[in-house]
Amino acid sequence: MSGPALPPGGFEVRGQELMAGGRSVTELAGQAGTPLFIYDGALIARRVSDLRAAMPAGLGLHYAIKANPLPSVVAHLAALVDGLDVASSGELERALATGMAPGRISFAGPGKTDAELRAAALAGITVNLESAGEMRRLAAISAALGIRARVAVRVNPLFELRQSGMRMGGGPRQFGVDEEMVPALLDELAGLSLEFLGFHIFAGSQVLNGEVLIDCLGKTVDLAIRLAADAPAPVRYVNLGGGFGIPYFPGDVALDIGRVGQALAPLLDRARAACPDASFAIELGRYLVGEAGLYVSRVVDRKVSRGKTFLVTDGGLHHHLALSGNFGQVIRKNYPVAIAGRMGVAATETADIVGCLCTPLDRLGDNVALPETAIGDLVVVFQSGAYGASASPSGFLGHAPAAELLV
Repeated sequence: MSGPALPPGGFEVRGQELMAGGRSVTELAGQAGTPLFIYDGALIARRVSDLRAAMPAGLGLHYAIKANPLPSVVAHLAALVDGLDVASSGELERALATGMAPGRISFAGPGKTDAELRAAALAGITVNLESAGEMRRLAAISAALGIRARVAVRVNPLFELRQSGMRMGGGPRQFGVDEEMVPALLDELAGLSLEFLGFHIFAGSQVLNGEVLIDCLGKTVDLAIRLAADAPAPVRYVNLGGGFGIPYFPGDVALDIGRVGQALAPLLDRARAACPDASFAIELGRYLVGEAGLYVSRVVDRKVSRGKTFLVTDGGLHHHLALSGNFGQVIRKNYPVAIAGRMGVAATETADIVGCLCTPLDRLGDNVALPETAIGDLVVVFQSGAYGASASPSGFLGHAPAAELLV
């Protein structure tokens, strides 16, 4: 069996040691304990820089905090991007704590409570309206406060983002206002105590096919231009959504952002000509942080059951639900896995890597080719910077949460 390939995401290897932030993963795990998430700040910054170089000049980059809401990660990204997108009052607090100007923060998501709408209005952030009912509730709150809350209309387009890991538009959705209903909503909005800014059009996520993404961005620009004709005021802001994916599994090919940026430039020129007062942005989460994260757990037992070797770790799906395959996968596939202190060592065995929970769903890797692995060794899972700790059932069976470090 061949040794592991070069680590994904740009992580460095020195000798047989995997490095993150200039320090060995073995050292970091020894100090912080396991299980542990490690996020490399330099890799996040490099991703933002590479993206800016590929995208058209003047296109805003927003970070969707839901991908990784660790305060240190959010603060790190706030200094690199043009805006922050939140989906709860808790995320709003984290966004405001970074010092990001409220006018550069937006709030999306169905089911916003009156308390959340009030907090958003008082903070002066932009609320992406998900329904006519939400619009009316926010208008009443704004009138009672004697202010005009800043709003954009989140649109549920008729088109879908094909080949997306999670579809957020097209067909009946809990997200946004159906495209055909937006003109009537805008007409009503004109008479309310709200400040209209523009549109938020987000069709889906986790796309690796650049041509599919380009087609969706073209349809998004067309839709924004059409809807601008019914706007109660000049459009000043359009969030074009995101959908940029990262490779997780064997056979996945990284998104060609150069091709996407090249195709987006003329689309953006057309949008600016139609909406000259508007700023345009894309909203990304996973793409900015996903490949910069590692999940590290320690082998606590090694056993053979009817001919199959199991490596039992102190981690599990309670920390990293997506890794187990229980966060949207139809057929479970392995994330890239390595042993922290044995990088480049030839694989000599095949083992199943499992967690510490009392459920057969708790799987970190099936039939993984590894160098011989002993109790105490560190299992590292790559592509773990997004939808990890905060998207997992951390209270399950009462185990302690994983530590998280930005290095």
